[in-house]
Amino acid sequence: MLNDKTIACVIPAYNEEDQIGYVLNNLPDYIDKVIVVNDGSKDNTEKIVKEIIGKDKTEVIRIEKPQPIIPNHYNYADILLQEEQIQEVNYLPKFDIFNEKPEEDRIILINLLSNSGVGSAVACGYKWGKDYNIDCIVKIDGDGQMDPAEIMSICSPIVNGEADYVKGNRLIHQTSRLVIPRVRYFGNSILSILTKIASGYWYISDTQTAFTAISLDALKSINLVKLYKKYGYPNDILVKLNIAGRSIKEVGIKPIYNVGEVSSMRILKLIPRISWLLFKSFFYRIWIKYFLRNFHPLFILYHLSFILIVISIPYAVKIIRIAIEGGQVNPLTALAFAFLVISGFQFLLFAMWMDIQDNSGLYKS
Repeated sequence: MLNDKTIACVIPAYNEEDQIGYVLNNLPDYIDKVIVVNDGSKDNTEKIVKEIIGKDKTEVIRIEKPQPIIPNHYNYADILLQEEQIQEVNYLPKFDIFNEKPEEDRIILINLLSNSGVGSAVACGYKWGKDYNIDCIVKIDGDGQMDPAEIMSICSPIVNGEADYVKGNRLIHQTSRLVIPRVRYFGNSILSILTKIASGYWYISDTQTAFTAISLDALKSINLVKLYKKYGYPNDILVKLNIAGRSIKEVGIKPIYNVGEVSSMRILKLIPRISWLLFKSFFYRIWIKYFLRNFHPLFILYHLSFILIVISIPYAVKIIRIAIEGGQVNPLTALAFAFLVISGFQFLLFAMWMDIQDNSGLYKS
């Protein structure tokens, strides 16, 4: 425990037989529950975790599921929320729990019956932590690329009530340009820019890091069932948290590579896929947060800017075609194009400025 708050660590693992033992054996003792989610591994990951569970002698704090809510005249909404949480498991990947008495074990092994993606594995781990009312859930990978000694700095803002969600940031570390492979550094930078726009957290960077911690209240405010199932889940969860109005804080962490990890991530294939996710997520956030829940003028400005820019495209095509053919562009066509483009980008900049101002209070420095 930290500051009288229960701490759980979710570790998704897929074919991590070479690293998972090292990760588990180096976790700090203040972590009350370690939730390993074996994402349908085909190697000895499951076997190794079971062996470690059998040998683990760390003192265990017994954590029970909260008692069901007893219906009364005033808590119908709470009952519905409780039923929804119970039903979540039906929409997550099928899994079984190795531990016969998970309340009494420190390391919990959740085996997904098939490989479902890292986002799905994390959702299952989060589900377990939420069901047991864990106050703070930190997430690290099973490949040894995250230093367990830095878990304290990731969890502290949560347990101290400073933020709802904390994420590591490798890009602000002085060694980032030296350690992170250039292709990944470039890809991370592109996705970070797109994620700023899509999520509304305009001051964050290193959006692809998965070294994070989330509070119980923040976890309850998002829909785990709809969490993106693959590598784009860190971007998706930021959008969901922003819609829920949750505060975020970044903590500097060191980049770790070449420790024996084997990554299946292909950054050049990942960028288009996550870019499409962020494109859809941007409009989802704008519609839900600034139209349906609480109307804001930036909703109109964003959409007006897009409409004007799209309308300007035929004019641009016509002007380019005439220029290629050596003709003279009609002044009215040129004027209409200039008006549409300038107005469109002005509206876009105004909308982005309003977006930044509206969300600035959610970023905790």
